[in-house]
Amino acid sequence: MVQIGLVALLVLVYAITMRLTSSAIQSVGLRSSLNDLRVSLISKMVNLALTAVFIFSLCVVLGVGYGQLAVFFSSVFAVVGVALFAQWSILSNVTASLIIFFGFPYRVGDWVKVVDKDEEILGQIHEISTFHVIITRLTGDTVTYPNSMMLQKAVIRFRDEEEAKRHSQLLKDICKDDSDVTEKSKN
Repeated sequence: MVQIGLVALLVLVYAITMRLTSSAIQSVGLRSSLNDLRVSLISKMVNLALTAVFIFSLCVVLGVGYGQLAVFFSSVFAVVGVALFAQWSILSNVTASLIIFFGFPYRVGDWVKVVDKDEEILGQIHEISTFHVIITRLTGDTVTYPNSMMLQKAVIRFRDEEEAKRHSQLLKDICKDDSDVTEKSKN
């Protein structure tokens, strides 16, 4: 009888927690003017974690032995671990996506420059997905930049497109090439 009461209490706590976290995530999304798709993806990730905790708690309440749980979870973690080791960047990008959702100072529509020594990545953030930040450059090219790299690199935010253009080395090089071609055609 006590077990039934604990299971009922656990289900009630699970349902309330799911509602509260979903509404909290929705609230953060609305307050930050975030894309509905991003809010939905973050909600799904958090709900998945809460469901895993619920299932574990339910197993404990129902009296499943710790030895049985240990064997089950170690088997699951072994399979998942091998899969994630093969694609470790997926896990880091998903984790970075959560960090970006709750604490990223940039939003869709902002003009940014990712400080990278190899190539200039300057443009407007078009979309922030689970794995990538999609930036449309001043030249019209689209750059898909991994979330984990956005957190590792310095990112400069510009007030508007004009300020971004003033700081673009790529546009300066294009203008220089155009003026060189014009001078050669005159000669």
